[in-house]
Amino acid sequence: MQVSKNTLATVEESESASSRMKAIVQDEYGASDVLRLADVDRPVPQDNQVLVRVHASSVNAGDWHLMRGTPFLIRLMFGGIAKPKLKTLGSDVAGRVEAVGKDVTQFQVGAEVFGDVSECGFGAFAEYVCVPETALMLKPDNTSFEVAAAVPAAALAALQSVRDYGQIQSGQKVLVHGASGGVGSFAVQIAKAFGAEVTGVCSTAKVDMVRSLNADHVIDYTQTDCTQTGPYDLIIDAAAYRSVYDFLPALKPQGTYVMVGGSTARFFQVMFLSPWIAKTRQYTVKCLAAKPNQDDLTTIRDLVATGKITPFIDRRYPLSDVPDAIRYVEQRQVKGKVVITL
Repeated sequence: MQVSKNTLATVEESESASSRMKAIVQDEYGASDVLRLADVDRPVPQDNQVLVRVHASSVNAGDWHLMRGTPFLIRLMFGGIAKPKLKTLGSDVAGRVEAVGKDVTQFQVGAEVFGDVSECGFGAFAEYVCVPETALMLKPDNTSFEVAAAVPAAALAALQSVRDYGQIQSGQKVLVHGASGGVGSFAVQIAKAFGAEVTGVCSTAKVDMVRSLNADHVIDYTQTDCTQTGPYDLIIDAAAYRSVYDFLPALKPQGTYVMVGGSTARFFQVMFLSPWIAKTRQYTVKCLAAKPNQDDLTTIRDLVATGKITPFIDRRYPLSDVPDAIRYVEQRQVKGKVVITL
């Protein structure tokens, strides 16, 4: 049988196209206009890796910090002092397993998975991503890809801040400052799942949203100073733009304050002053350093599957509009999460 040159060319073009994918990439630090949609090589899984065809992702504060390279500590942590080494951002992923390395034992081709890939190079703002199998977990059967993608990084941070750093106990009183954000909205629900009495703090426009998270009480910070309420056993500060000293009067003796997110100045304040506060006052002050792991992802999966936590999705953007999505998140007006759909 003879094969024409045109047919051979078509086959070669098809094979070449199949080894490529669309991804959001950046070559320099800056505002969201440094991001662009490009054709890049599709990754090939190593022996312990899984190739995931991405169905959805979501935007976290870490994405725009990495995009801008600020604070400068970000550049030291992830490499790329002058230019970013991480070309494609995105830590939350939900999708279907397309291929597996020879040493992979947990997943088979076709499995529906989700996870946090921030510990293995990011890259979720793309059609495909390769990650170690330990970064993933089977997606709950009763959950869509979009819902699953909105969960991992923010819910893991919330879980570790409430359970591990906060040492929460049933019946305790918990204040979540920044309750309408990604981490804060999960912190409200997780604290409730542990049997706490939860007060959420947010702006006027987001009061109804925080109530929908099953918070016991909601404080509109434009009307009431939450630091004059309480006292609370635990304060989760997911929007740390005020001094930690402002919150101490709202804590019970031996109470705990956990900073989860906020300004760089507040981060260093908490990091340097926490030993002094613990020594001179009856409070514990901590700054969260979230650590993605499969055990906690399993816990999150079970909470989602049983309906104890549900992400609040504010907006959805296609992959090509990731710059717009990050720009929206930077404005700090998001309710819950922003999802990227593919």
